[in-house]
Amino acid sequence: MEFKDYYAALEVQPSADLKTIKTAYRRLARKYHPDVSTEPDAENKFKAVAEAYEVLKDDTRRAEYDELRQHRNDPRFSEPSPGFRGDGQAQHDFSDFFESMFGSHAAAGHRSSARSHRTHGIRGQDLEMKISLFLEETLVGQNRPISYQLPVYDEFGRQIREIAKTLNVKIPAGVADGDRIRLKGQGCAGIGGGSDGDLFLVIRIAPHPLFDIDGRDLHIVVPLAPWEAALGSRIEVPTLTDKISLTIPPGSQSGNRLRIKGKGLVSKKGTGDMYAILKVVMPAKPDEKVSALWKQLAEQAAFNPRAGWE
Repeated sequence: MEFKDYYAALEVQPSADLKTIKTAYRRLARKYHPDVSTEPDAENKFKAVAEAYEVLKDDTRRAEYDELRQHRNDPRFSEPSPGFRGDGQAQHDFSDFFESMFGSHAAAGHRSSARSHRTHGIRGQDLEMKISLFLEETLVGQNRPISYQLPVYDEFGRQIREIAKTLNVKIPAGVADGDRIRLKGQGCAGIGGGSDGDLFLVIRIAPHPLFDIDGRDLHIVVPLAPWEAALGSRIEVPTLTDKISLTIPPGSQSGNRLRIKGKGLVSKKGTGDMYAILKVVMPAKPDEKVSALWKQLAEQAAFNPRAGWE
């Protein structure tokens, strides 16, 4: 019995994930579909591609196939597998190899699937485009026009042109970096009556000059003068929507975090918080008068920040 290399049929590596396998199948099915293909021996190549996908898309079947593939040079390979249940009704649109592994019932399902692909055509390709947003724009939902180039294919699956398309898209509040918004049927047109593909918008959040993102919380570094940290103070701190007055406790240290509730990012579970991370900053190059004051403070404070080392 001839061994079928299903990975070679789909032109993928044995380590390929399911997404890669699906992408390869759609590309080759489009290329060899009997209703539109002009490739030599397209009918048989389409059957081989469909059979390979029928096995590799299913975790259980793929595991069985991989084990057999690993031991394909075993002298006993030519024997049918113990699970074979031939019923004498084999047809020629699937291989004996497939039947020997999964039985005639699975092969019948494969034939039905192949006929379905031929009857209903091939689904159009999905498209993907990136949408950039500022952090402030994620706080509320908004409508945004988007424009993209939509490939157009002829009945043989060849791209013949691109057409410009514009949509008015609703971006919901609370989207995060990497989120995908699906626009059903806005991708490439199907072939032979197949359904149209989808358009996926991938959200990309532009870096902010002041805020870092931690889930739905925001972090902002708040510079403090030494006397503000030592004596305590009340300062103005920006948020994504406004400015707030923040109380700095006396004796604050660099790295201390002050929580500002409800000033983070919006999500389905509520609004996150903002954290002010304090950073004591020294004045640059003090003049002679300021230096004298620092010396006086050092003498009077008699403070050794490294006393713990002793």
